[in-house]
Amino acid sequence: MKAAVYYTNGGPEVFRYEDVADPSVGDFEVLLRVQAISIEGGDTLNRLGGELLASPHVVGYQCAGVVEAIGAGVTRVAVGDRVVTTGTNGSHAELRVAGEAFCWVIPEGLATDLAACVPIAFGTAHDCLFEFGRLQAGETVLVHAGASGVGVAAVQLAAQAGATVIATASSDERLDRLRQYGMSHGINYVRDDFVTEVRGITGGLGANVIVDSVGGTNLQKSLHALAYRGRCITFGDAGRSGGGQLDVSSMRGNNQSLTGYFLGAELFLGTRAHAMIAGLLTDVASGRLEVVIDQTFPLSAAGDAHAYIESRRAFGRVLLIP
Repeated sequence: MKAAVYYTNGGPEVFRYEDVADPSVGDFEVLLRVQAISIEGGDTLNRLGGELLASPHVVGYQCAGVVEAIGAGVTRVAVGDRVVTTGTNGSHAELRVAGEAFCWVIPEGLATDLAACVPIAFGTAHDCLFEFGRLQAGETVLVHAGASGVGVAAVQLAAQAGATVIATASSDERLDRLRQYGMSHGINYVRDDFVTEVRGITGGLGANVIVDSVGGTNLQKSLHALAYRGRCITFGDAGRSGGGQLDVSSMRGNNQSLTGYFLGAELFLGTRAHAMIAGLLTDVASGRLEVVIDQTFPLSAAGDAHAYIESRRAFGRVLLIP
């Protein structure tokens, strides 16, 4: 099969488009012919500095396509089904193997390229807001990186739940586009201090729930934008500013909480998250939720696609097509 691979970590230029061995399917695994690959933020971070599990390494969490083979223990997926899959690596290729627990049959009427964008972005947003953020109608939520895949999903989900939605983005143009998805207030983080802006918007109270994919120094500032009993959920390091030590001293007197989140752990350890994502796929198929695709690139141009994402110009998802 053809795949976008690399032999060493680095910038988008490390990608090579090469022939590699076809993956083999295990007893509880599914082999699919890939039709659409959603590039996740973690894919760019893994390319930059993640562990190389093989040489050459095929990066990538999420993709969708048609099932070509199943293992002897597979019961929920059949050959010929359209499925969307997640995994620790391997999406940037013409063929992909994934565990059955990390596969979802695509609902009738939902395009494969749209389904390819749902589990990680919408699943992460949903869990950050509701399972761990405990968001309630009438509360205020701050969504960082609102124009990202998780950001666009979180804005929609929070607005539909009756929350007031504040989002950050790097330009006024991207913020203006977010209004159609339910954003009430936008903050251009390049120009304005989001802590000051959030306090101003909320009359000094702060945000009840903050969804932070940026990490680093941004996460420290998020803690200062929390309301009394506010909940901050951190799940990424898109800012690439390093971890550092957080000062949580302001949180105790305000009964606030900080939660780290990883969707993969929820999928590994139980069935709740799998069912939650299946419901989100149904909501996208019905039109209740919308997937936004910014651009598509051929798989052979994976380096160009990663570079485009890292330019911070994308609004929504960027796809690779084998």
